[in-house]
Order: sequence, then structure tokens, then C-alpha cells
Amino acid sequence: MNKKRILSGMRPSGKLHLGNYAGALENWINLQNEYDNFFFVADWHALTTNPSASFHVEQNTIDMVIDWLSAGIKPENPIFIQSKVKEHAELHLLFSNLITTPRLQRNPTLKEQIRDLNSEIVSYGHLGYPVLQAADILLYKANLVPVGEDQAPHVEITRELARKFNSTYDEVFPEPATKLTKFPRLPGLDGKKMGKSNDNYVLMSDDEEQIFSKVRTAITDPQKIRRNDPGHPEICNVFAYHKKFNDKEVLSIEEDCKSGALGCVDCKKNCANKIASFFESHREKRKYYETHLSEVHDIIGNGIEKAKKVAVETMNDVHKAMKMG
Repeated sequence: MNKKRILSGMRPSGKLHLGNYAGALENWINLQNEYDNFFFVADWHALTTNPSASFHVEQNTIDMVIDWLSAGIKPENPIFIQSKVKEHAELHLLFSNLITTPRLQRNPTLKEQIRDLNSEIVSYGHLGYPVLQAADILLYKANLVPVGEDQAPHVEITRELARKFNSTYDEVFPEPATKLTKFPRLPGLDGKKMGKSNDNYVLMSDDEEQIFSKVRTAITDPQKIRRNDPGHPEICNVFAYHKKFNDKEVLSIEEDCKSGALGCVDCKKNCANKIASFFESHREKRKYYETHLSEVHDIIGNGIEKAKKVAVETMNDVHKAMKMG
């Protein structure tokens, strides 16, 4: 029996941080044996909120793909760049005629992004990026879309567009199902959302010294001023990292923090060591790919060919259904 297909993508943000790993990449790695996976660099999506991102796309793409491979994404999977498969743009254009502006304006995720960007000006591309996302998914006739609850509205738009196309022209697209997945959200060192724009992150590729230097600046329980003060690990950023990367000791750390037996300095040292150990093999693999860039380019090139083949077949079905193109 053929495996069900999943399409997964990230904007090209360069080297990935711990939040990227916990929030998406780890899930990709776990799903790749069970499903037929396509992984893509969503470079056009990066332009929807920052048109000048194009100047950094090339290097950011390589750095990100190296992290994917080093973390465990298998190179035999199609790993490709969105803008190298022009069929994404064509299907996006066709889908844009099947959805109304008010429907896109009701998208709750868009409203959240506008709030986070602190801007009331929305570009045509930003408003329509769920349509491009639908084109990304349906171009490969993906059956499942693994998302957190906040992204579920996008999948619903994709399903609506699949139904609208099929009813208007002919049955071409499956309606992909939402695969709700719990994506752990690691806080940044300052307690805010971990991100490069907040300068509060730890990279997966950071060495031991860099990890310790960053973790020691992490904001902890503000009520735990002295070592022996009882702590509140449930509000501590460092404890959140322990829960993710140090599960064997997390119960004893929680107990010792609450009792005052464990000070924040020792807790941070332990945490930094565990993070460094967790990503040790990742750093070693990354060194390999950094010195074998031609291999990385070949993997991407092969992925583009595989993706292009499927994309062309889908668009042939689309052209036949529409009797144009």
C-alpha cells in the first residue's frame, strides 16, 4: 500500500535554533519513516512579510538545509527550493481566482501576524499567502498536513480551495486532512518567543562554550534571589529546556528547585551541558556538510528534479480539467 504524503516547509531563516527543532524539525524527523515526505524551502513565503529577504535567501537556504540533514532528515527525500519549481506560482495564480478577499481577511492567523508585526499595512502577497500555501500542499497532492492548532485555519483554506477547484472543473485534488500535532514552544532566553529578531536564542549548531554563555543569561524565577530560596520551576525558562533536553533528571531538578537545594547557577550549567550533549552528533554532521557543500547542492538539485516531476504531472491534470494552459 502506498504511503500517505506530507509536504513540510520552512522559510529560509539560516541556522536553526532550539525552538525550530522542538517546534517543527523533530516532528519532521519522526514522521519521515511513516509517510512519503517532501521538504521544501519556502523562499517565496519569506517575501510576504519582508521583500528584501531575497538578498539573504541563498546562504540562509544552505545553512538551513544543512541543519535539516544534520538533524536527521534523510537526503533521499525530496528536499527542494520553492522558487525553483515555478508550478507553485502558476497554481497559486489559478487558486487566487477561487477565493474572495473577505475570506482571506477573516483568517485569524493573518490577524495575529499583523498584530505581531505591529503594522496595519498588509501587502497583496501577505494577504494571499494562505493561497500560496494551499498551492504548495495541493501541487504534491498531500494527504496530511501536520500543524499546530494555530495553523489549522490555513489547512481549512486549502481544503476549501481543493473543493472549489474540483467542483468548478474536475476532480484533481484530494482534500488534505489536518494532522494536529503538539509542537512544544520553547521560550527564548528572556521568556519571549524564541527568535533571531529577539536575539534570545540558542542555535542547534552552537558549541559548548556558546551554549553555556547564552544559557547563563537566561531569565529564571524572579522570586528565587538566593541559592537556598525555594523556586518555581513552572515559570523558569531554564526548566523548560530541562524538560525538553534533560528528561531523565527533570523530576529531581524540579524537586530540588522547589526545596531550595538547587541554585540557578548550577542548574544553568547542568542545562547547558545537556543541550550540548543532545546536539553533539548534530554538530559533527554539520561539520561534514559544511566541508562538502557540493553534496548539499546535489541533494537540493536532486530534490528539485523529484519535486518538478510531480509538479508537472499535477499541472497537466489541472490544465486538462480547466481545458486551458
